[in-house]
Amino acid sequence: MKAATWQGWILRTICCLALSFAAPLASANAPDAPAPAAAPLPETSLPEGLPALPTLGEVMQRDLRTGLALNGFDPVSYQLDGGPMAGRADYELILDGIVWRFASAANRAAFRDAPEVYTPAFAGFDPTGVADGVAVDSDPSRFSVIGTRLFLFRSDESRRRFLQDRSLLDLAETRWNAVRRAVAR
Repeated sequence: MKAATWQGWILRTICCLALSFAAPLASANAPDAPAPAAAPLPETSLPEGLPALPTLGEVMQRDLRTGLALNGFDPVSYQLDGGPMAGRADYELILDGIVWRFASAANRAAFRDAPEVYTPAFAGFDPTGVADGVAVDSDPSRFSVIGTRLFLFRSDESRRRFLQDRSLLDLAETRWNAVRRAVAR
C-alpha cells in the first residue's frame, strides 16, 4: 500500500479515537447534562455509502465484507440468455438497505420496477437448507431458475437434490418464516 494511503488511514484512526475520547468529556462537563446512555456496541467499519451490517432477521443474504447482494452478480442477468453476469459499480442500486449491482442501466431499471421478480427465493439462502430448517449460505454461481423464481444453492449436490425432489420446495416454503426469524448474521 502506498505511504500516502497509510498516512490517510492513520490520520482517520487518530481522529476517530480523539472524537471517541472528546465526546464523553464534553458531555460530562456540560451543566445539567443527562446521564450518559449505555455505550453502543462497536460496529465494523464499512466503506462510506454502504448500508449497515446485517442483523437478526436478515432480509437478504449478502457478502459481509462488501455489503453486496449476490456477491455483486446482476440479479436480472440470471433470467436472461447467457446466465449470470457480474454487476458494475456504475450501475448500483440500494434497495431496503441492500446493495445490488447490475451489468447495465436497463437491468437496474427492470429490477427497480419489479424487485420481487428478480430477487432470489428464500433471500438467497440454499432452499435445501431452508427445507431442513436452517439458513445455509449459497454460492451465486450455483443456481436454477424454475419458472420465474431464482434459487441459489451451496453446492452442486444441494442443487441436484432440490431439482430431483420437488417436495423440498413445499417443505422450504413451510419452514421459511421460522428460518428467516432465526437468521443472525
